[in-house]
Amino acid sequence: MKLKNPKQIESIRESGAILARTLEQLRQLVEPGITLLDIDAECRRILRGYHARPAFLGYMDYPAAICTSVNEAVIHGIPDKRKLRNGDVVGLDCGVDFEGFISDSAITVPVGTIRPEIQKLLQVTEEALELGIAAARPGGRIHDISRAVYRHVSRHNYGVVRPYSGHGVGFAVHEEPQVPNYVSSGPNPRLKPGLVIAVEPMVNLGGDDIDVCDDDWTVVTVDGSISAHFEHTIAIREDGVDVLTRLPEAMEVS
Repeated sequence: MKLKNPKQIESIRESGAILARTLEQLRQLVEPGITLLDIDAECRRILRGYHARPAFLGYMDYPAAICTSVNEAVIHGIPDKRKLRNGDVVGLDCGVDFEGFISDSAITVPVGTIRPEIQKLLQVTEEALELGIAAARPGGRIHDISRAVYRHVSRHNYGVVRPYSGHGVGFAVHEEPQVPNYVSSGPNPRLKPGLVIAVEPMVNLGGDDIDVCDDDWTVVTVDGSISAHFEHTIAIREDGVDVLTRLPEAMEVS
């Protein structure tokens, strides 16, 4: 694990502030009729304005600035000419590289009017993210986060994606440790001050099982059920936890 010093954490916060505002602007852009390529183009335009770089573009040959995952797509959806329709949901997952410091965040956005059971899925998944963050305390362990996420999701009988997880971030898009959304038998390191991680519940309206499409990127639910994904980059401090990708009040979008 690569711990960050306070100055480095502040630099990741700058990256995270750019990312937070970018996602908020993209959220407001989502409506029936917009294409996924439109969203990708706007993401690139916004980041250029901040003199920042999309961290996902070119990462392991990923071809876009943002992941756009629609309905049964869990994560890693590649933007294309598809038009969003009323009743869809779209996951917007973006990484920002600002002066060499990387942040990672995701939201799932309703398109027009969605069914109540899908709205509930989005609500519970976002709640699970906040509970996972609240469970992250200096001196605790990774599985404290995992347990908080899983307990909340399982109360609603939703599926929890297991092969993919949260992760360390800051100097690279993906670093150690892994941050699963269930309590696994894998490594369970301590949450030390200076640790920066991305916490990201991926929750399905149906079962747990997922598959990867022929594009070798897009992850979908096997049963075709709707999926939701929310994510924040957080830093463990001596006195608590700092969310680095929360939209700062000073940067609120009008």
